[in-house]
Amino acid sequence: MPNARSFAVVCAAALLVAVPAPAADPAPPQKAEMAGYLLVPHERVDAKYNGGFSMYVAAWPLLKNYPGQEFQSGLFGTWMFAQHDGPKPEKAYSDIEGGLGWWRDTRFATETPKFIMGGVALNFVEWANGPGAGKGRDWNKPNGKYAVAQLSPWVLWPPDGLNVKQGTNGELFGYGYLPLPLTASKKTTAGKDVPTGDQSWTLFLNTGNFKGPVSFFVPYFWSKPTLERTDLAGKFLDARPSDPNKAIQMETQHVPALVAKDVKGDTYARVAPTQFPGKPGADAPLIHRVSAYTRAALWDGVKEWFAGGKEVSGTIDAKTVAVHTFKGGGGATWQIYPPNTAREKKVPVAWNTFATPAALDEHTYGYKWGDAVTKGDALVTLPEYYKLEKDKKDKERWTVVSAKDVPAETGLAKAEFPRRNGPDRRPYTTPDDGSWKKPGPAAGPFEAKLGDGSTATYYWYRFADQPALLNADLTDAERDALQKRVELLHKNWTKDREYLPPPARGSLAHLDPAVLVTPPKGMEIGYVPIVTRQGIKE
Repeated sequence: MPNARSFAVVCAAALLVAVPAPAADPAPPQKAEMAGYLLVPHERVDAKYNGGFSMYVAAWPLLKNYPGQEFQSGLFGTWMFAQHDGPKPEKAYSDIEGGLGWWRDTRFATETPKFIMGGVALNFVEWANGPGAGKGRDWNKPNGKYAVAQLSPWVLWPPDGLNVKQGTNGELFGYGYLPLPLTASKKTTAGKDVPTGDQSWTLFLNTGNFKGPVSFFVPYFWSKPTLERTDLAGKFLDARPSDPNKAIQMETQHVPALVAKDVKGDTYARVAPTQFPGKPGADAPLIHRVSAYTRAALWDGVKEWFAGGKEVSGTIDAKTVAVHTFKGGGGATWQIYPPNTAREKKVPVAWNTFATPAALDEHTYGYKWGDAVTKGDALVTLPEYYKLEKDKKDKERWTVVSAKDVPAETGLAKAEFPRRNGPDRRPYTTPDDGSWKKPGPAAGPFEAKLGDGSTATYYWYRFADQPALLNADLTDAERDALQKRVELLHKNWTKDREYLPPPARGSLAHLDPAVLVTPPKGMEIGYVPIVTRQGIKE
């Protein structure tokens, strides 16, 4: 018979085994993000349509509240690469990939997107987002900030991005790039036996309050890297046509999210309210009339005009256009994951449970929205809550759940995604010497209060005297010849006519009215506005 002390020890041990310790409180929600691509399949066109492109894409506030500078996402857009006769050169990435969106270096962002040009020189050694805007803000390392020349005398380009009118809610923003023969090709570049082509890829817009060319990439931007990589001379967009068969996608790098576990160990997520165009009882186009052009669209006629031939109106002949068709389909690679998650451990969102890609007509693409989205007057809000589950193939997925099904102990219901300004609100400033002052502006300064709350200070420069062209490897004679060609454009290509083929459906988005300017008297022809500062005015 065991003694009393031994019996007590045994009973106490049994009691410890039989009664589990109280469960620890769940950890607070962990910071996470939602990111990925929305893929848009479309039919190819003949390779001869290699003279540029245009498209109409919806402009809308992707997030209900702008969350700060971690947020980065484009809206739908494309990547325009050079077309090659044979194999593409290896390790030679270079293209035009800008569009509507928000970026981590956007200093004066709102819920409304902005537009950047997004030209990429060889392997991102430089990039150019617009006049005076490129890689970084250190003017001792220009890195693309002199790569874009202002062409229009009617549109002001802030370095933080071209502003769209505040409150835009799904209207179509029309844009595209076509080459213009503004400068002659050269056998030497920066004094070396390296050629530079004669193509100035020019941004054309079609919006509700402005139509026509705005700005262009100087050819030197593309050829400059070949001073070191001479094996790549003549293989970039200064000299090569464009590949008409481009990817169309929406690239999202960061939407704020939170993840948390309940007392049972199940994992839930909540994402910041994320919106897409969607009208009750009607289709909401996201992409419309993706067009590719032959060289006859503008290049051939303008080249003859500049040589003394017949004036060209700038309106594109429909015979020079091929419009890509849609048949529906498409995919989504959006995932939700905490920071520093390995790629193979990132879990996808069950996107197809609430959004079905569709061809709204043969030239228009959008989504059919399921019942899980919240529908408003002009926008739908995607599901906010998800649960980590496994599908029939035992693969993890974030599946949509309702707010009431998320356990309270996760803390997700009380989480907020408030509107924030980015921490970097420093003004954009340009140098106060060099090409900015010699020969310098002809009039100014002037100010424009923009819809994003910032103020742009700008001057009027003679077109050929703008800093971008003084840093474009052009002689005085070459700049004078360019000045004469642009004066022809200013006289004849007015802002109130059609250039790009108009949309067949939907309404057009507007630029921020504050970026539309009028040249001073006597400077209507041959002068352009250049922003020298953008910041919050005290």
